[in-house]
Amino acid sequence: MKIQWSWKIILFPLIVGLLCLGNGLWIHGKAFVAQLLLQRAWEQSLSRGEPVKPWPWADTWPVARLSVEKYDQNLIVLAGQSGQALAFGPGMLATGSKPGQAGTCVLAAHRDTHFRFLRKVQQGDIFMLEDRQGQQWRYRVGAMAIRQASELHLVHQETSHLLLVTCYPFQALSVDASQRYVVVADRI
Repeated sequence: MKIQWSWKIILFPLIVGLLCLGNGLWIHGKAFVAQLLLQRAWEQSLSRGEPVKPWPWADTWPVARLSVEKYDQNLIVLAGQSGQALAFGPGMLATGSKPGQAGTCVLAAHRDTHFRFLRKVQQGDIFMLEDRQGQQWRYRVGAMAIRQASELHLVHQETSHLLLVTCYPFQALSVDASQRYVVVADRI
């Protein structure tokens, strides 16, 4: 028995494959351009001393830069924790303190992108947080913990702390994560 292939049967999977490839390239291209725009907005924020949005319709702007030399991390921290902000970088919670001030500065990011490196963090690691005025604050990791999201709340403290929070477990397949991985660092 002879099977004849129609060009339509061959063309359909080819088109679907090209669309999937194009979508993947679009997402990565958009992410690459966004990082360039965030870096430019950060540099302009430093030079002007005021917030500069990375693109006109952005609902966030750079407020700090987090560097962790040991893990080759240099992340622009954005204002707020909206889903759109966290898609492009860590977000600084407005309810926390500002870098270097008494209290707790809280940064949140996705476990599978910007805070993926947190699974490697160890006690004693040093984080550097630079504010929009160019001041640099160093923090030493003191502890890591896994907590229920419902257990997390800020208590005002007289000393300066940095809290990095992400969903846990790191390699979960579900997006519904009720646990948080918390890294606590004290200013030095």
